[in-house]
Amino acid sequence: MDRNMKILLFCLSAFLITAGCIDLKQPKNKIKYYTLEYSSPKITGLKPLPVTLKVERFSVAPAYNTNRIIYGNQSFKRDEYFYYKWRSNPADLVTYFLSRDMRESGLFRAVLPQGSGFPFSYLLEGSVDEFFELDAIESWNAVLSITITLMAANEPDVSKSVLFQKSYSVKKICKHKNPQGLAQAMSLSMGEISREVIKDIYLAVNNRS
Repeated sequence: MDRNMKILLFCLSAFLITAGCIDLKQPKNKIKYYTLEYSSPKITGLKPLPVTLKVERFSVAPAYNTNRIIYGNQSFKRDEYFYYKWRSNPADLVTYFLSRDMRESGLFRAVLPQGSGFPFSYLLEGSVDEFFELDAIESWNAVLSITITLMAANEPDVSKSVLFQKSYSVKKICKHKNPQGLAQAMSLSMGEISREVIKDIYLAVNNRS
């Protein structure tokens, strides 16, 4: 084998090794992450209450306990995108944004996160029951359903400690049939549910005082 052929084979081998390493380190398709983004709902005409709320991290239904975006187009069937994900688990997203909106409302003295050692007046627990993209022929929809339970912290009578339990569900059409369109529609759903939850909590606490 002459010298030129050896050099050619060496260069070819080096190229194949380098290309192989690049392929191993860099995925063919980059994973894209999405989150909710909306302004806290404005609730006017209500007088702030001198109470402190503590919000526990919400649980989430098994079908949606992942940061991968879940979608479905028929009953009893759910699939997931591989390269499109939520930045956080739906339970964390809902817990964070609801807590943020409750603080921004200015209707309560304080809104505490899970793990806080400060005393509180009421405890809010909840679950994310649905958090997915529903695909139909005519449109895609963001489906969000949650259930909350509000409890009094210092009520000695257990039968009276639960003020109320209620489920909320909203479906919004995605303006665009892509993950960003889903994120926008899911943000609108979260904002609408958040407003209703805050008003219901306010009324329950106000009627009790």
